Amino acid sequence: MSERYPIIAITGSSGAGTSSVTRTFENIFRREKVTAAIIEGDSFHRYDRKEMKQRQAEAEAAGNKHFSHFGADNNLFAELEQLFCSYGESGTGKRRKYLHDQEEAAPYKQEPGTFTPWEELTAGTDLLFYEGLHGAVVTAEVDIAKHPDLLIGVVPVINLEWIQKLYRDKKMRGYSTEAVTDTILRRMPDYVNYVMPQFTRTHVNFQRVPVVDTSNPFIARDIPSADESLCVIRVANPKGIDFQYLLNMIHDSWMSRANTIVVPGGKMELAMQLIFTPFIWRMMEKRQRALGTL
Repeated sequence: MSERYPIIAITGSSGAGTSSVTRTFENIFRREKVTAAIIEGDSFHRYDRKEMKQRQAEAEAAGNKHFSHFGADNNLFAELEQLFCSYGESGTGKRRKYLHDQEEAAPYKQEPGTFTPWEELTAGTDLLFYEGLHGAVVTAEVDIAKHPDLLIGVVPVINLEWIQKLYRDKKMRGYSTEAVTDTILRRMPDYVNYVMPQFTRTHVNFQRVPVVDTSNPFIARDIPSADESLCVIRVANPKGIDFQYLLNMIHDSWMSRANTIVVPGGKMELAMQLIFTPFIWRMMEKRQRALGTL
């Protein structure tokens, strides 16, 4: 952790909704005039799209049915920890981008599914913002979770997570239900061993819970809307959180435990704005004091 060069990490699995949380923070950064170095977790996968397919085929031929992007072998955990460490110490570090589609790849004149070359972070940023699968991973070799100043988990109940993934992969990527199901099953051991344990290390968790029937996510036609959901917000250390203020500001919210507030699904972004804007204020004030500019 660093006062001069703070780090915020959003962690959650594929289809969990971390991208929407990122948009909320981008709005906060823009409003508060904070310059962030944005890091996408996909850029720390070990293999590009073509090589990953080849490696997966080889793994399956060798009897490994659980080769996935969620595990340690297919990610650059050491390099991610080095980035967090380097940024916390000096505001520097190396990053690259993963080009998901043709639109992202066109400016770089590369194929979709490839990485850009490693490059130094832009100088003069106020904080580092990571969004991806492994912002709080701990293994025998690395402890990524110890570096961020603010760790946020995005954790829909599992059936909703699967519905969101099925909808995205089928509607936006053209995959069949069977193909997405195979991916879910293949990832499950790594999900249990690498993704799920992170949510015990996060400072705040957002868990979206549908209030409609999602008992069979593989036949769901639509993602439950925000108005068909509740959002459970758990704060690991509630010291400094004014829950009464949140209850007053967010109608139809209530406390389910001393450190947990439940809000209507459509108010999740408002809750994030109310909770995290003061966090950003305090981070920037501490940073200015540490740099001697306050």
